[in-house]
Amino acid sequence: MELKGLKIMVTGGAGFIGSHLVDKLIEMGNDVIVYDDLDEYYVGKEDNIQHNLGNSNFNFMKLDILNYDALCKAMKKVDVVFHLAAQPGVRYSLQNPQKTNTVNTTGTLNVLKAAKENRVKKVIFASSSAVYGIPQYMPIDEKHPTNPISIYGASKLAAEKFCQIYINLFDLSTIILRYHTVYGPRQRPDMAIYKWTQQLFENKPPVIYGDGEQTRDFTYIDDIMNGTLKAAETDDIEGEIFNLGSGSRFSVNEVLRLLQKVTQKGNGNPVHYAPKLGDVSDTYADITKAKKRLGYNPTTTLEDGIKRFIKWYKSRSYRKRCTTEQEPGILNNRRGQSTGS
Repeated sequence: MELKGLKIMVTGGAGFIGSHLVDKLIEMGNDVIVYDDLDEYYVGKEDNIQHNLGNSNFNFMKLDILNYDALCKAMKKVDVVFHLAAQPGVRYSLQNPQKTNTVNTTGTLNVLKAAKENRVKKVIFASSSAVYGIPQYMPIDEKHPTNPISIYGASKLAAEKFCQIYINLFDLSTIILRYHTVYGPRQRPDMAIYKWTQQLFENKPPVIYGDGEQTRDFTYIDDIMNGTLKAAETDDIEGEIFNLGSGSRFSVNEVLRLLQKVTQKGNGNPVHYAPKLGDVSDTYADITKAKKRLGYNPTTTLEDGIKRFIKWYKSRSYRKRCTTEQEPGILNNRRGQSTGS
């Protein structure tokens, strides 16, 4: 399927990954509906879509995927749905299990039901490496047992099962993508690389849960975009599951040292706390299937990705300072009003 000239819905399109996807889809010549309730869990999501406001190919709907009637109506004549809306956060899910389950499972069921009702051609579902749980072997391929150890992981796995049921019973074309530790510009402030960067620039000791020897398959946002778009464009993969990761892994300690090198800040020791419940020891994606079937080829090194993130973080911090420190008269002038001078 060629992603050009289509009507596409991105649920969660104001979020970290979703907003990057929206930008790409608009660049490719599609009409894009962003369906997002701007949940307060991710403060500042509005900033991610500001640059598209006023674009005739961009339509923002501040609505909840739990509102089935509104969702079904919004999905009329939509060709493709990228379902990224979710309640993220492994630790958050342990404190808020009901919300995590409802948003991630019932919400996904609503999306699938509405897609079937509107005869959507393809649904791409953003799942997570959290469905695997503690690795039994590494790298982890798509055939690895799924034994999540968090409410978040369990909710994502349940959502995957709904996707598979809808293709088996209703012939709704669905594709499942298991994202691995995505990072980059616009990432949520509660995510590790963002938090450590903020702590370093504020001259505070970075906080690590555990000894820092746990490893993650850190995957840069541009590579995730590449894989996600290729999954939508590739034919004859209905019902398939793909790992999208970098195909490498780094320890938490290694990543923090790299952040210190790039920012030239924080030469002191980090503060260590007890490991958090629900956190797995390692993630490490076997991306052989995605390479072979999708032509997926991640190219961003961890150091290059961190440099790009730091550049964005510094520019964002500068913009925030300018906004908060400007005199009222200057702000008024930006709105086209008189400053009184």
